[in-house]
Amino acid sequence: MRPAAVKKDIYVVKTLYVYTSGNEQRTSGWHVRCYNTLLCLLLFWSSVLSTASGGQIIDPNTLMESAFPPARPSVNNLNSACLYGNGRPRYPAYCFPPSGYAYAQRAGKAINRIESWLGQCCYGGLTTGNGQTLCCAKQAWETALSYFCIEEYSTMTLVHECCEKKGEERWNCFETRAPNPSYQPLCGYIAPMIPPDMNFNWDPKTC
Repeated sequence: MRPAAVKKDIYVVKTLYVYTSGNEQRTSGWHVRCYNTLLCLLLFWSSVLSTASGGQIIDPNTLMESAFPPARPSVNNLNSACLYGNGRPRYPAYCFPPSGYAYAQRAGKAINRIESWLGQCCYGGLTTGNGQTLCCAKQAWETALSYFCIEEYSTMTLVHECCEKKGEERWNCFETRAPNPSYQPLCGYIAPMIPPDMNFNWDPKTC
C-alpha cells in the first residue's frame, strides 16, 4: 500500500533530544528550517538508530512521504535546488529493509538521479546562465521521473497514479504532489555520495 499525502509545515530546529512544542521542533543546537514535521522526526530517529546499531535503517514510507516526488524545477526554486543539494536526502540501498518496499526503492532511485543530475546542470559546466540551467534542470527532472514510470510499469503491482497520465498532465501531477516544492534542505543532514546508476545528457535544443 502506498503512503498517503502528508501535510507540509515549517518547523525550526534547535536542540537534539528535548521535545517538540507548538511550532518548534527542538534538537541539538542546530538553527535550521525543516520543511515538514516528518523530516524533523526522521532526523531524530535516524540518529538514534544509527547510534544504536551502527547503521541507518529507516522507514521507507516516511522517506517517500517526505521527499517523493521531487519538485519540478522552476524560476522560484532553482536557487535552492542548486545551493542545497548536499542537504537533501539520498536513498542508498542500505537504508531500506532487506525485503519489500520495492516501490519506495524505485522512488529513492528517482530522487538520487534527479539530485545527481541537478548537480550536473548547476555546477557541471553544461549550461551558461540561469535560463539554460533551468532548462537543463527541468529536463533532468522529467527524465528521472520518466525512468521511474518505466520501472513502475515493469512490475506486477499498481503503478504510481501520475505515471498513468501522459505528457504535461503527468508532469503537472508530479508537481502538485511534491512535498518539498521549494527544495529546502533537511535539518543537519549531509548527503552521502551516490553515483547515478545511469547517465543524463542534456539537450539544449529543447530550450
